[in-house]
Amino acid sequence: MLASAEVIKKSTVVFGTSGARGLVSKLTANVCGAFTANFITVMRKSFQFDQLAIAIDNRPSSYAMAQACAQICAKLNIRVIYYGVMPTPALAYSAMQDKTPAIMVTGSHIPFDRNGLKFYRPDGEITKQDELSIVTLNTLFEPVTCLSDLKISETAIERYILRYTSLFEENNSVKPDSLILAGKRIGIYEHSSAGRDIYRQLFKQLGATVISLGRSNAFVPIDTEAVSIGDTRRAIEWAKQYQLDALFSTDGDGDRPLLADEQGEWLRGDILGLLCANALNIDVLAVPINCNTAIELSDVFKRVVRTKIGSPYVIEALNGIENEEVSKGLNVRNLSEAHSASSDLHCSQDMLEPAVCKKKGASQAHVAGFEANGGFLLGSTLHYNGKLLEALPTRDALLPALIVLADATFKHLPLSALVAALPKRYASSDRLQNIPALLSEQLLEDAKQNPQAFLKKLGISIPKLTNTPMREELNSAELNNIKLNTLDGLRIHFNDEEYAHIRPSGNAPELRCYVEASSKQRAQDLLSTIIQGLKRMLSP
Repeated sequence: MLASAEVIKKSTVVFGTSGARGLVSKLTANVCGAFTANFITVMRKSFQFDQLAIAIDNRPSSYAMAQACAQICAKLNIRVIYYGVMPTPALAYSAMQDKTPAIMVTGSHIPFDRNGLKFYRPDGEITKQDELSIVTLNTLFEPVTCLSDLKISETAIERYILRYTSLFEENNSVKPDSLILAGKRIGIYEHSSAGRDIYRQLFKQLGATVISLGRSNAFVPIDTEAVSIGDTRRAIEWAKQYQLDALFSTDGDGDRPLLADEQGEWLRGDILGLLCANALNIDVLAVPINCNTAIELSDVFKRVVRTKIGSPYVIEALNGIENEEVSKGLNVRNLSEAHSASSDLHCSQDMLEPAVCKKKGASQAHVAGFEANGGFLLGSTLHYNGKLLEALPTRDALLPALIVLADATFKHLPLSALVAALPKRYASSDRLQNIPALLSEQLLEDAKQNPQAFLKKLGISIPKLTNTPMREELNSAELNNIKLNTLDGLRIHFNDEEYAHIRPSGNAPELRCYVEASSKQRAQDLLSTIIQGLKRMLSP
């Protein structure tokens, strides 16, 4: 017998921003078995179940990892429903329908030599407390000795497609000219996305002429927050060559969207989320600190809550909103019972930005969240287009893309016009790869101790700095001096129109940088200056 705690500790595989991640060489069959055994043990403390769902992305290592997880399930008398390659939100949605736990084998957008495991409770994503329990619990389990073939079920894919095709059916009509995307030319940048075949089928069912582009047999780690120069150029070329109305893609496991307009310009994920939330008439939003400030400036939401970066923090904020709104006598509609009031990750005022009230007197508050990567988390069951749209409080790539495309259709506008109508805030982001976490953390710690020297090394000359807690900083009417925020990494507000945010990735050895300014060129210039400065500081 093996001791799970010892196996996990020796593996060096740890939980990141979302899911347990590590080198493929470290994610052995027994390491996957240890995580699975502990996950099942933790879930059995709160839920009754006799089956568990598993799905994978297109990474070469994912299937063997799924087989290892499945063997442990069998030894623990848990029946496995294996869905094969499909998007993470499709797995989450189906598991929540069946009220069963689930494991997604995916490394999402991280480099090719890595992979990971993402865990779902029967009511949604696991909490940070669940993560802690999974890595510290000590369960005895039999070594994984045989990897059996897994039979694929199509149920989850069928449910996921139906979730969105039913949303746009007009009186159950499927006449071609009545479909929401009729007459639209939509490119699908397939690469190695887990949902590439689903997206092609779905967009066709919604009436679009679909052009499949860029399919790859090799795994491509697309990062929606750091779109490559090649993908930027490719989108513009494809839009022109194929006369596209839009171009859609996702990261590797299909929970982070990429949507380009008719000119091939990629919409940033938080801008896509903002457009989607507005179209869905969301009242209360939870978004991470690195999302675009156009969210508040748009003045369309009753309340905006800012969190640390990572979907567990956004979900915790959604649950906190639910409890607060209910206590005020408002009805927050069906947060899918996700973690309810029992969650152990408390969102303190040091973590969240205070409410910014925009609307008055809402009797039913619809809540949602999204991240800078574009993943949209629907916290409320609501009505849209005369149909019921069930809550799905986990990152989803399809929902924001489809809702924004539909909104453009309803308004008879191109996607670029929807973006142009938003407050003029321009963001840009990039990353430095192969930067060990300890090195990034030390760099930022030094920066916090002597910010003047740090900014000088970056090549930015600034007069006076003031340290301001988040709740005071973001409520301040005037930002006369630069202000620092250390909620998640280091966020530097240069003035009321410009900021830079530097933080280590929670999923890979990367140092990420986000900037925002009042013009696209200024944002790009500021980002370039900081990235080059960081390279100098980190060079041997």
